[in-house]
Amino acid sequence: MAEHSEQPPPRGAVVEIGGGRRMRAVRAGPTASLHPLVLLEAGAFGFSADWAVVQERLAGKGLRSLAYDRAGLGFSDPGPSPRDALAIAGDLEALFAAIGEAGPLILCGHSMAGLHLRLYAGRNPARVAGVVLVDATTPEAMDSKLVSGFVDRFAGVSRMAAWGARSGLFAPLAKAGVADGIGLTGSAREEKRWAFADPVHNHWAAEEAAQWPRAAAQARAAGRFDPALPVAVILAGSPEGTERWKSLQTAPANASRHGSIDHVRGASHANILGARFADRVVRGIENVRAVAESTDHSSAPG
Repeated sequence: MAEHSEQPPPRGAVVEIGGGRRMRAVRAGPTASLHPLVLLEAGAFGFSADWAVVQERLAGKGLRSLAYDRAGLGFSDPGPSPRDALAIAGDLEALFAAIGEAGPLILCGHSMAGLHLRLYAGRNPARVAGVVLVDATTPEAMDSKLVSGFVDRFAGVSRMAAWGARSGLFAPLAKAGVADGIGLTGSAREEKRWAFADPVHNHWAAEEAAQWPRAAAQARAAGRFDPALPVAVILAGSPEGTERWKSLQTAPANASRHGSIDHVRGASHANILGARFADRVVRGIENVRAVAESTDHSSAPG
């Protein structure tokens, strides 16, 4: 059996959130700012390392951000099952309480995180100043047989990935660079390679994937985003040939009175977060921030 990669030292801080559990949070940018905090939520099998490039670019613009590892992923302790959207939103609320962060917030999520952000916004409307969805899914996408079929297959593949990591099969692939489709560097790249082969990370990521239908139902029950919220949708690749799927992804922006849509040609689902395309994500965040501040939505009490 192949050996697992040695755990690298974590960036950021490990924060006690109650009940003896700890979560890893990585903050970047100024320690104090009049601008909203940008909360960066990773997609399936992702964690805070995924956002390293975006965080660096945001800091360069004078914006503060926070990326974190969900329960059981990266450097965060596991949490109680099921790992659905309610559990994830509850942990995020506990993390914000632990670090004394009341908002306002710009919620930025990649891929499956679109579900988690919808639920969080529904539970905490006064804290949310805007939303940025990066090649993200929506709860309504589950109405598509194509999407629901993909979700079922993805859950099966995720269970296989967890088994592969547990068996030590992924360690050689991680060392060969297969782990990182984003294009990270430095410490974030080492974290990504380690997590790719880590059995604990993969187990809990697979648990989240198995809860995708439940998370989608929970997010839908929370209601749609407030139409007054600025919503930016940033999509990887050209819109041609995928109009039906793109229409599901762009629906939140189309429903917003301050919505915007950006198709990033040449980008993939993963590397849209990397060095080549991160500025498009940052631009979307900046645009949402500008609208939120001009309409005073971000001044809502926490």
